[in-house]
Amino acid sequence: MDSCWRREMEGKLAHDYLSHHGKTTSPHHRISVVTGPVIVGAGPSGLATAACLKEKGITSVLLERSNCIASLWQLKTYDRLHLHLPKQFCELPLIPFPDHFPTYPTKQQFIEYLEDYAKRFDIRPEFGQTVESAEFDENLGMWRVKSVGEEVTTEYVCRWLVAATGENAEPVVPRFEGMEKFEATGVVKHTSHYKSGRDFAGKRVLVVGCGNSGMEVCLDLCNFDAQPSLVVRDAVHVLPREMLGTSTFGLSMLLLKWFPIRLVDRFLLAVSRFILEDTTLLGLNRPRLGPLELKNRTGKTPVLDVGTLAKIKTGDIKVCSGIRRLKQHEVEFDNGITERFDAIILATGYKSNVPSWLKENKMFSKNDGFPIQEFPEGWRGESGLYAVGFTKRGLFGASMDAKKIAQDIFECSRKSYQAHKHIQLQCKLENRKKRKLWALMIICSKERRGPSLFACL
Repeated sequence: MDSCWRREMEGKLAHDYLSHHGKTTSPHHRISVVTGPVIVGAGPSGLATAACLKEKGITSVLLERSNCIASLWQLKTYDRLHLHLPKQFCELPLIPFPDHFPTYPTKQQFIEYLEDYAKRFDIRPEFGQTVESAEFDENLGMWRVKSVGEEVTTEYVCRWLVAATGENAEPVVPRFEGMEKFEATGVVKHTSHYKSGRDFAGKRVLVVGCGNSGMEVCLDLCNFDAQPSLVVRDAVHVLPREMLGTSTFGLSMLLLKWFPIRLVDRFLLAVSRFILEDTTLLGLNRPRLGPLELKNRTGKTPVLDVGTLAKIKTGDIKVCSGIRRLKQHEVEFDNGITERFDAIILATGYKSNVPSWLKENKMFSKNDGFPIQEFPEGWRGESGLYAVGFTKRGLFGASMDAKKIAQDIFECSRKSYQAHKHIQLQCKLENRKKRKLWALMIICSKERRGPSLFACL
């Protein structure tokens, strides 16, 4: 799209919007008409989408409620965190990880990669913008996105809206009976506020949740001489991070090209049992479904062991049953045992917050905030609505969706541009016909008043 057409479209949108809603600005409220997409969320998913769009010549407005990109990684993750998958499965479109990065980059290395990614594509998010609502205006055929900043509320009007807030927008904080009693004398915090086991040296700490975060937090606590216990309420698959000299994830992807998923699951479990031995002896029962099939059906990720199982075997980490209730300094478990603890870390994960701000009921489920259509069909909705980062397949899935979204918006904009040019051409032809007709009418009028034009020659 050329710049003239962009200006013309922006003027038209502004005129159409004002005819419905009145003036555009006030001291605390303004309206911004956007010719490209508005992307909500400047995490890896939002950055990937903005980059893919920019590569196709389409500018976007990227809204982020925090003061930095990838706020989950920068502000809400623990210090020892590494990518759990090899870097080639976590890179964003168009730019790979640097060669000198290790196979499993650290948290800080991943943040550096994202910051460099944003600079390379000149992506400049609007920080401090909390999207309160986004609703499709049927009269305008446009999305109206209300964003609240520190001093000004902005209403963005756009043709395309990309929800990129992802699967981990808000922490899940369960409430237990007696929690207020424990909080009066001890510490209860979600992993989004946990940084290092250094803060808990010498203390008895109960970690609730046996996913990758819960397992790694327990290991971190051990490394700082804390005494961690791990609540394991549900069955869980624990796999070695690497097997047969390669990453477990990479090997799984390779095998799935040739064999059915259930056969691959059987192979993974057989090798895992050989390497890790029988995890049920440690209190870690395996689900009925295999790890890959369970992931596909429910999105529940298998745990990739980075050393936690060895600590469980030696007794440095104790496995506990579910929590029945909390007391002062004490936790009563479902099996009737009561133990004393100084702190509780909730490794209970995150959830989508899309239902709290997106006013539509066709693409996203109101229950869990995920697209109703499952992967790989959940990236596109109606009326120019898109979703990225909701595949339950990590950064690899988000990158796939970002490419699809950019291509789809590019094709839509190109069709609109071609239609606009066609209308312009038709208007020119009509104007040309009108001018010829007008000239002929003038000639005929002169002929009626005097000698014909041909008689004067």
